[in-house]
Amino acid sequence: MYSKKTFDFLEQLKLNNNREWFNDNKEIYEDIIRTPTLHLIESFKPYLNSLTPQFVAIPKKIGGSMMRPYRDTRFSKDKTPYKTNVGVQFRHQLGKNVHAPGYYFHISPDDCFIGAGIWHPESKALRNIRELIDQAPGAWNKIKKNKFLSNDFEFVGSVLTNPPRGYPKDHPNIDDLKRKDFIVIKNVKRKELYSKDLPQILHKEYKKTEPLMRFLCEAQNLNF
Repeated sequence: MYSKKTFDFLEQLKLNNNREWFNDNKEIYEDIIRTPTLHLIESFKPYLNSLTPQFVAIPKKIGGSMMRPYRDTRFSKDKTPYKTNVGVQFRHQLGKNVHAPGYYFHISPDDCFIGAGIWHPESKALRNIRELIDQAPGAWNKIKKNKFLSNDFEFVGSVLTNPPRGYPKDHPNIDDLKRKDFIVIKNVKRKELYSKDLPQILHKEYKKTEPLMRFLCEAQNLNF
């Protein structure tokens, strides 16, 4: 799937993050970044379907599962134009953007990981998740205690300093109710990324996150 050249390119992009360099090396980007990523997405389709037919793998250069290489610099002091990572999201078929429930895959020179969940959900979606945690604490705590999930993945993301409105600070699940992201991640080794069995590896790991993904979809009234 990927190779050492993948990381060499991303390292060089970090040092030369400008349009001139990228345009001069566009063919290399196509050969060792975009093409293998689109191939991975295509290869993963049957594995994703076996996990859930409600999520999609779309091997398109624009508007598909592979995230665009361009950074949104409108509200950032950092005006470098390109992302120095490869990002893939297999999102719910009814999801319109990266803030929908999805499975994630990330490659960069600094870290490589897979993830599952929902990042920066919109206010209504976040409220729905919190309400379901509050209304079904048994189901939520069962997810937290799931050994396949808890042994291999960790929750990451932003959290509130204070309890969200309507929830007491001594609520038994207050730490989770304060979350602004409901994402779990697991680091992967480079040798796994180089393997022809990468689609199977992703399937095996994503399978461990099924209880969480079912819960998040239920909170949004989405089929899983």
